[in-house]
This record gives sequence, C-alpha cells and structure tokens, in this order.
Amino acid sequence: MRLILLGPPGAGKGTQAQRLVEKHGIPQLSTGDMLRAAVAAQTPVGLKAKAVMDAGELVSDDIVNAIVAERIDQQDCAGGFILDGYPRTLAQADAVQKMLTDRGQKLDVVIELVVDDKALVGRIARRAEETKAAGKPVRKDDDPAVFPERLREYYKKTAPLTGYYYAKGLLTGVDGMAGIDDVTAEIEAVLGKVGAKG
Repeated sequence: MRLILLGPPGAGKGTQAQRLVEKHGIPQLSTGDMLRAAVAAQTPVGLKAKAVMDAGELVSDDIVNAIVAERIDQQDCAGGFILDGYPRTLAQADAVQKMLTDRGQKLDVVIELVVDDKALVGRIARRAEETKAAGKPVRKDDDPAVFPERLREYYKKTAPLTGYYYAKGLLTGVDGMAGIDDVTAEIEAVLGKVGAKG
C-alpha cells in the first residue's frame, strides 16, 4: 500500500500516519526525518543536503527528491509506505510519479484530511495552550502567531495537489474535523475499498 496524506498543517496527518504505521506495518516517510537520516548516514545526497543547510539555505527539490528516491529503495518500504508532508508542490508530485514508474510501482491512494480553516486555527491555539500548561515548549509550527502564514503557504503551494490527484482518480477526502478515532475509521474504510479494487 503506497499512499500520500494531504492536508494543511494541524489537520492531523502526523497522528493518522502513526496509526497507519502501527496497523499496517509500513513506514511513514516524512521529509524532515529522511533529511536528518541521510545527513546522519552521510550518504552522497545527505552530504549535499548538509552543505546547503549549513549555509542556511533551503534544500532544493532535486535534493529532496533524491533523498525520497533513496529512502523508498530501502527494504522496509518494499510493502509500501506513507508519504506525509511530501510532495509539497506540483513539481515534487511529478517527481514522485516518475520515481514510482521507474520502479514499476504506483500510488494506491491519496487521502486528503479536509478541515475548516477557522476551526483549525482554534485547534492550533488550544494545542499551544495545552503544551504551555503542561510546561513543555511549544513547537515553532504550533505558534498561533506563525500559523496563519503556514496556512497561506500551504494553500499557495500544496493545495493545487488536490486537483492534480483528483484528475488522476487517486484522491479521496475524509473529514479531518471529526474525532481522531472517526478519522482513523474513515481512512481504514478508504483503504479497504482501495485494497478490494487493487
């Protein structure tokens, strides 16, 4: 099962990805983790990424795509994987398509967590308050002052992917505002249908 989780920051992709990992035994591939692992392993592409990051620059699509390609060739991805937070742009989506085609593989489904933006901003503010109340540092991503900018960035660059995957017949939306268990159940129902088709 090869799937992509789409949805704006705070939609719950990370939480659902973890549940999918536990239930289906396939790895969750997040670009941040993959970058850190490639840098730590000092792979050729990891060293390239390190040089760019050390210079305080953003890692290019070419480097990110190469790191993803390297990762999906690893043994634990043989039975499938979950892409979370990648692809972020149409160019990256094209790169994923090419990567899989080159390997004789295909995407099974793209699941979009559909959310209400206003409610999402409230959800993030609550999460930040709860984290502070627990005496933990608030993730930079969860700073209510920064969040609206992240949301705008998502709609500018990543939201066009919904149309891209819809046109390919791969997109299914689930209600990301439902309770966590309900979202999980809805995702499992989608995967059941995909499995039955495949």
